[in-house]
Amino acid sequence: MPALLPDSGPRRLLAVSTLVNMTGYGIYLTAGVVYFTRSVHLPTSQVGIGLSIAGAVALAGGIPVGHLADRRGARGVYTATLLLGAVAMAGLCLADDFWTFLLFASLGAVAQAAGPAARGPLIQQYGGERPAEFRAYLRSVTNVGISLGAVLAGWGVQADTRGAYLLLIAGSAVSWAACAAVVLFLPSVPPVRSTAGPRWIALRDRPYLALTLLDGIMAIQYRVLTAAIPLWLIARTSAPRWSVSAVMLVNTAIVVLLQVRASRRIDTPRSGAVAFRRAGFAFFAACALFSLLAGVPAWLVMPLLLTGVVVHTIGELWHAAGGFEVSFALAPRHAVGQYQGLFGMGLGLGVAIGPALLITLCVDWGAPGWWIVGALFAVTGLAVPAAVRWAERDRPQDPEPAAPFVEATKPPPA
Repeated sequence: MPALLPDSGPRRLLAVSTLVNMTGYGIYLTAGVVYFTRSVHLPTSQVGIGLSIAGAVALAGGIPVGHLADRRGARGVYTATLLLGAVAMAGLCLADDFWTFLLFASLGAVAQAAGPAARGPLIQQYGGERPAEFRAYLRSVTNVGISLGAVLAGWGVQADTRGAYLLLIAGSAVSWAACAAVVLFLPSVPPVRSTAGPRWIALRDRPYLALTLLDGIMAIQYRVLTAAIPLWLIARTSAPRWSVSAVMLVNTAIVVLLQVRASRRIDTPRSGAVAFRRAGFAFFAACALFSLLAGVPAWLVMPLLLTGVVVHTIGELWHAAGGFEVSFALAPRHAVGQYQGLFGMGLGLGVAIGPALLITLCVDWGAPGWWIVGALFAVTGLAVPAAVRWAERDRPQDPEPAAPFVEATKPPPA
């Protein structure tokens, strides 16, 4: 692992903190729903409604938290979001009815959604000349952490006791708190001075709003392998049930190994737009392959499935890399946190509406629905270059050049 980490300093601390935090999030992501139903004894309908409400509440947190990080200092605000996540996970250990579950699940969703917005200025400051490439590296670390968390959660789900579930959720709380402790060792990023003009500049940037919406539509793809494919395989194909795990294993391995490499040549907004266009075509091809699974012999299902997963994941690499580049490059440096909060709202919206849309079209409608979803991705990808050109023409100007980051030889005391 040391050879895979960035050079010592802020980049390494951010990588370590991300690994710690995402391990805990992977535990919650894998075991949370089971804990709510098996240990808290909530009906599945209430769990679904509660998580949907929590996701909707979280959408509103990104922009104000990002703006606060710009104006008050990103390290302190990011630490506060991590501590909020720790409180939320600890509170879930005490949940015994729907309302306490909803309260702490909403706090956890806000922390998860607002954290990247608060972290945006840190990535911008410490990412060197290519913050988008460093963000791509952190995405690989994120996938490693979630995978580790999923493995740990597997033990608790297999044990299926209240003590095991409480230990998992408490472990998630500890990981959030430990991440906050690591972040405190980062050199502080000075807040950006307030500028004349509207406070919520991101909400007035129409080209960036259009890009956020397009990225939100494209972000529905994150639910293809986690929501549509498992139900499609079980309900409509002859694939073995273990193929659901194989899908996630192949996807995660490719992202961990290739996300940074896929981002290296995407170093301008226009190359980011091209990556979106390629991603749209890759998702279209993958959806076409997935649509064929219901009508082929059993011996052909797995080769077709895994080919589709590989093609889809290549599109995911391009989509993520393109999103990292345009979201950073087209944001003025004095409002990076606010802009990252806005861009994250598109991602959150796509992930939120994805399951219902995909289940209706792909699982209920069958093969025609897969083609409709694939066409949606392709058309969205084709629209991004025009939106990027618009954003480049109307890009807000920075009030003054940003001071270059000089790494401290010794981090200041927390």
